[in-house]
Amino acid sequence: MTSGISSLTSAASSSSAGKTADSATLASNFTQFLTLLTTQLKNQNPLDPMDTNQFTQQLVQFAQVEQQLKGNDRLDSILASSKAASSASATSYIGKTITTDGTTADLKDGSATWSLTPARAATKAVVTISDSKGNVVGTQTTSLAAGPQTFSWNGKNSSGLASAAGTYSIKVSATDATGAAVSVATETTGTVDEVDLSGANPVLVIGTSRVPLSSVTGIGLSTTSG
Repeated sequence: MTSGISSLTSAASSSSAGKTADSATLASNFTQFLTLLTTQLKNQNPLDPMDTNQFTQQLVQFAQVEQQLKGNDRLDSILASSKAASSASATSYIGKTITTDGTTADLKDGSATWSLTPARAATKAVVTISDSKGNVVGTQTTSLAAGPQTFSWNGKNSSGLASAAGTYSIKVSATDATGAAVSVATETTGTVDEVDLSGANPVLVIGTSRVPLSSVTGIGLSTTSG
């Protein structure tokens, strides 16, 4: 038992050198426990020695708590490494064209682009463009083939005037040849200007839009007019 206590004392000393308050508290409590145990062993009645089962259980509990604290430290280290790797990966997106789920896109240099994916071919699709305040600035009626395709808006409003640069949203109401409604998934396309690493997860910045790295669905999609 002496060698076991010695080993645990060494581990507790190592734990107390940690930076967390939990580790320091564990080391302090363990030291007090060893002091009490040593005093009781010195003063026990040789004819009626103490039952060591309770002490053994307490030693095991201390060891388990220490292992948990060490496990937490390792987990923090793994998470830190994962975040660093994710940040490094995010910076590689700068300057690249990406596609992400969403209905908003920035009007920049006279063009805003979305990727539309109808559930099936739509013979009629009414595309509505609205500004950041929800005001409709233009509508266009077109047809949509099955599968993903690019839709580009030239920034002209219903009066034929150029709209101001900014963020605009798209809404698509589509029907097939029988008049049945066709659902249309909407994605946005843009070039990554910068990466914000200040939060827990990297965020890609496209103009005034902020896109979580996890929302990226494609890289390098062409932005040619459709």
